Amino acid sequence: MKAHTKETQATMTPDKALEFLKEGNLRFQQNLKANRNLLQQVNETADGQFPFATILSCIDSRVSAELIFDQGLGDIFSIRIAGNFVNQDILGSMEFACKLAGTKLLLVLGHTSCGAVKGACDHARLGNLTALINKIEPAVFAVKEPEDASLRNSSNLEFVDEVSKENVKMAIENIRNQSVILHDMENDGEIKIVGGMYDISDGSVSFYE
Repeated sequence: MKAHTKETQATMTPDKALEFLKEGNLRFQQNLKANRNLLQQVNETADGQFPFATILSCIDSRVSAELIFDQGLGDIFSIRIAGNFVNQDILGSMEFACKLAGTKLLLVLGHTSCGAVKGACDHARLGNLTALINKIEPAVFAVKEPEDASLRNSSNLEFVDEVSKENVKMAIENIRNQSVILHDMENDGEIKIVGGMYDISDGSVSFYE
């Protein structure tokens, strides 16, 4: 499989880009990797890159976007930060990826048993991590069930995963509210902004728009 070119990127649509990721994740789950010569892709991308998707995901070592979607060099822009939340720098990276570099899909990807979300559920406080946790905590407060305070912590993995899903939805909302560029591109059909949850137990990604 060759690296994407300007021509193949130009034929990509937001829906087609999403389908590419779904197909790649299915290959990953089945342990059927696409045939790629990575050194060849190094040469093919030496003079330029034409990715079809931008993915914001967590730094978790089990959640490498290139691997779980079976993508090669030059296929996706991968933005990673603990808790996969949005800030100004990340929005700027997304605007570059979509508006200037031509990606058609913007995916915010959370995952089950997320350590950063667990920290937010426990309201952890530790050095610079405190500021990061503060950005995820609104998702904790947005999840109303269970009401019992003793069940609203990292020991309740079902609660943790619900907070992770809410955190993805809030990130998407922040993208639309805080970036006029991306908001307008989505409204014009140039890009699609979607969310997803990666299950660390079976390698599957559930998508929602």
